[in-house]
Amino acid sequence: MCIFTTPEVRCQTSCIGANLLAAIYIGVWYTVPMPKIGGNKTTWDLSYLLKGDNDPSISERLKEVEEKNYAFINKWKNRRDYLVDPKILKKALDEYEGLCANYGTSGSVGYYFWLRSAQEEGNPEIKAKCNKIGDLIIKLSNDIMFFTYNISKIPQNKQKKFLSCNELKDYKHFLELLFDEAKYLLTEPEEKIMNLESRTSYGNWVKMTWEFLSKEEREVLDKSGKKAKKTFSEIWSLLSDKNKKVRDTAAKVFNEILEKHVDVAEAEINSILDNKKVNDELRKMPRPDTYRHVSDDIDTEVVDVLVDVVSKNFEISKRYYELKAKLFGVEKLEYHERNVEYGRVSDRYPYGKSVEIVGKVFENLDKKFFDIFKDFVENGNIDVFPKKGKGGSAFCQYWLKTHPVYIFLNHGDRFDDVKTLAHEMGHAINNELMRKQNSLNFGTPLSTAEVASTFVEDFVVDEISKNANEEIKLAIMMARLDDCVGSIFRQIACYKFEQELHKSFREKGYLSKKEIGELFQKHMRAYMGEFVKLSSGSQNWWVQWSHIRDFFYVYSYASGLLISKSLRSFVKKDPKFIEKVKEFLGAGESRSPKEIFLDLGIDITDKKFWDKGLKEIDMLLKETERLAKKLKKI
Repeated sequence: MCIFTTPEVRCQTSCIGANLLAAIYIGVWYTVPMPKIGGNKTTWDLSYLLKGDNDPSISERLKEVEEKNYAFINKWKNRRDYLVDPKILKKALDEYEGLCANYGTSGSVGYYFWLRSAQEEGNPEIKAKCNKIGDLIIKLSNDIMFFTYNISKIPQNKQKKFLSCNELKDYKHFLELLFDEAKYLLTEPEEKIMNLESRTSYGNWVKMTWEFLSKEEREVLDKSGKKAKKTFSEIWSLLSDKNKKVRDTAAKVFNEILEKHVDVAEAEINSILDNKKVNDELRKMPRPDTYRHVSDDIDTEVVDVLVDVVSKNFEISKRYYELKAKLFGVEKLEYHERNVEYGRVSDRYPYGKSVEIVGKVFENLDKKFFDIFKDFVENGNIDVFPKKGKGGSAFCQYWLKTHPVYIFLNHGDRFDDVKTLAHEMGHAINNELMRKQNSLNFGTPLSTAEVASTFVEDFVVDEISKNANEEIKLAIMMARLDDCVGSIFRQIACYKFEQELHKSFREKGYLSKKEIGELFQKHMRAYMGEFVKLSSGSQNWWVQWSHIRDFFYVYSYASGLLISKSLRSFVKKDPKFIEKVKEFLGAGESRSPKEIFLDLGIDITDKKFWDKGLKEIDMLLKETERLAKKLKKI
C-alpha cells in the first residue's frame, strides 16, 4: 500500500498476500554458482539513524533539521526573483533538493522512530515521540510550503520558458507536476488551514474507527481447534483457515464486531465523505477521483480505460470462484471463504531456505539485483521474525534519499513468506536503483509502485514451481489465480464501489449503513458472481476496509500487477530486456509513467494493453481447470 504523507515519507509500500501472475516456468535461466549469503542479522540495524531510543543527540539533530529548514525559508521567503529568472530558480531548487536529500522535515530521527513504532506498536514512549515529531513535520511543512506553492503559480504563459530551459532539465518533471497541480490549489493561507484541519476532519475519524475495531477481543477456535481469546486482527487471519469449523466460528464473531461498530463507522464514513466533498468543491475538482490521479502522476483517461477493461472481464473472476467452489465440493463459497487456500504447498520454508531461493532467482535475473539483496540480508536491513508487540503484515520503507531502505517481515516458514520476501525485495531494488535521481525525483508514483514487487515475486514462484508435482502445481496455480482475482478484479470492483459511494453521498447528503451495505454488496457481487454467497453480515465488511478511506487508491494494485506482467513476458522472451526494466526502476519520478513505458514499447493508454494481460490470466484459469479435471478434482 502506498500512503503519501510527509516530504520524507514519499511512499510507504505495505504488501502482504502479494500479487502473483500466471505462467508456468519457461527456461530463461542459466546455471551459475550462487555466492553464499549470510543471514545472521534478522533484526534491523538502525545505528545509521540513531544509537537508540534515548540517543543523547536526538534533540540536537532535530534542532539541526529545524535550523536548516529555516535557513532556507528565511533566505527565499520574501524573494520573487526565482519566479522570473531560470538561473536563480536553478540555484533555489539545488538548495531545496539538498535540504530534501539530507534533512527533510524530521531527518534521521523521524525515520528512526517511525520504524521503531512498527517494531513496538504499543510502546507509549515511542508513540509520544512520534507525535512530537509529527507536530514538527506539520509545522515545517506549512512554513516551507510557500516555495513550491509560488513556483506552481508561475503564470502559464511563462511556464514553457522554464520547462524548456536546459539548466532546469533535471527538475523538468518536478516542475511539470507543480504546474499541473496548480489549477487545484487554493491560496497559501488556505492550504495551510487545509493541512492543519486534515487531522480533525479526516485522520482522527479514521483512526477512531480502526482503534475501536483493533481493541476488540473474542473467544474463538484457534488453529488447533481449541477455544482461545483472540484480537480482531488475529480473528481476521482465522477467516481463511483450512479448518471450516475454525473459519466459520471466526466469521461469526467477526461479523458481530462489525455489527457492534457499524453505527460509528456510518458516522465516520459520512464525515470523511463530506470533508472530501468540501475539499473537492473548494479545489474545483471535476470528479471525486481527480485528486488521486493528479497525485499519482497518471491520466484519468488511463485509469478509466483500466477500470472499464477489467469490469468487462469480470467473467474471469466469476469462473474462478466457480472452479474454487467445485474444488471445495460446495455449491457456493461463503463470503469469508473466498480467500481460503486450496491444497497445500508441502515444503516448509525457513528463512535461510527462503533467502537461498530468492537469491538464486536474483542471481539469474541480474547481478545488480543479487548484490542489493545480499547487502540487505547481511547488513541488517530486514526485520525478519514476528515478535510480541511487533506490527503485522510486511512493508518496504524508504525516507530520505540519503537514508537506508528497510524491509519489515513476519516470516513464518510458509510458502507465502517466500513470496513476501521476494515482493518486498522488489520494492527495495526499485528504491535502490532510483538513488541516481535527485531527491525531488526520488520516489515512485502510486500508479506504478507495485510493478517491481510483483515482477520479482512471479519469478520466485516460477522457481518453486519447477520441480513440483501436479498436486502442488494445482495448489500454486490456484494461489496465483487467488492473488490475481484479489489484486485486479476485487480492487477494481472496490474502485467502482467508491465511485458510486461518493456520487450517492453527494446526491443525497447522507448515507445510512443500510445504503452503504447495499452498495458494497452490489459491487462485490459484480465481480464474484453466483458462486460466492453474500451471507448475513457481509453487508458490513466495508467497515474494516481501510482502502476506501485512502480514497481511490485501489486501482494501483490492478495497474501494477498488469504492467509487471507485461515486463515479465518481455524478459521471458529476451533476458536482455532486464536492462530496460532496470531503466524503468531507476527512473523514479523523473518522467511520467506514461512516458517511461512508451520508451519500453508499452502504451498504457491503449485498451489492448490491459486486455492482453487479462487474457493471460484467462489462459492460466483454463490451464488450471484442465489440470483439476485431469487430477479428477472436479
